[in-house]
Amino acid sequence: MPLIVADRVQETSTTTGTGAFALAAAVAGFRRFSAVCAVADTCYYAIDAIDANGNPTGEWETGLGTYSAANTLTRTTVHSSSNGGSAVNFSAGNKLVRIEATASYLGRFVTLTQAAYDALPIKDANTFYFIPEA
Repeated sequence: MPLIVADRVQETSTTTGTGAFALAAAVAGFRRFSAVCAVADTCYYAIDAIDANGNPTGEWETGLGTYSAANTLTRTTVHSSSNGGSAVNFSAGNKLVRIEATASYLGRFVTLTQAAYDALPIKDANTFYFIPEA
């Protein structure tokens, strides 16, 4: 189950509640999750509920998801949301579901000098260290 990072992946959904999202179709100009994900792959996601004009309604969520079946995204770990960081109980209507580099993902990248990196007593396996060339 590799972590998938991909550009221009966004689909529509009409899923309600707090469960897995059924992905309906790619938004014009974007790709489907199935174009970049295999079952059991993970990705960072963002979901926005939208009104009939495509404007956000205020229901939103970001987190780490699992492409758990064909055209299905399971919300594995919610990182932030309009529900105080818990899973949003999405109401009826349209949603946009996309792969996105969320703050939780980007916060794992740290820039250090070589000396600072060498001085770390423990290197965190969940952190990506970037050491610019001198």
